[in-house]
Amino acid sequence: QVHLVESGGGSVESGGSLRLSCAASGDGYGILCMGWFRQAPGKEREGVAALYTGTGMAYYADSVKGRFTIAHDKAEKTLNLQMNSVKPEDTAMYYCAAMPPGWGCSKWGVPGTFHDWGQGTQVTVSS
Repeated sequence: QVHLVESGGGSVESGGSLRLSCAASGDGYGILCMGWFRQAPGKEREGVAALYTGTGMAYYADSVKGRFTIAHDKAEKTLNLQMNSVKPEDTAMYYCAAMPPGWGCSKWGVPGTFHDWGQGTQVTVSS
């Protein structure tokens, strides 16, 4: 099992930047697919970005492509999400998630594919 703790959420103005971090620990951590999801009130949980730690291959939702960057700090076992040019529609609870070690990211957009989740961190973008 991978234990995940998100941080870095808060309020930011439209067009600004914010960086989210997800600290990972536990015996289940290794080469795996990790991702960021978000859920706004009244909306379904959606995949934002994912990264396969074995290769560094990153995946992004069309809505954030070109604005967000996902990265993995191997030394710190931390998954980061750099959010630039944020928009009000980016407002949501952001969750860090991980698949079982060894799994690929081919189904990264499916929440049920991820078995371990953090508690979430709120991101609010004001206009």
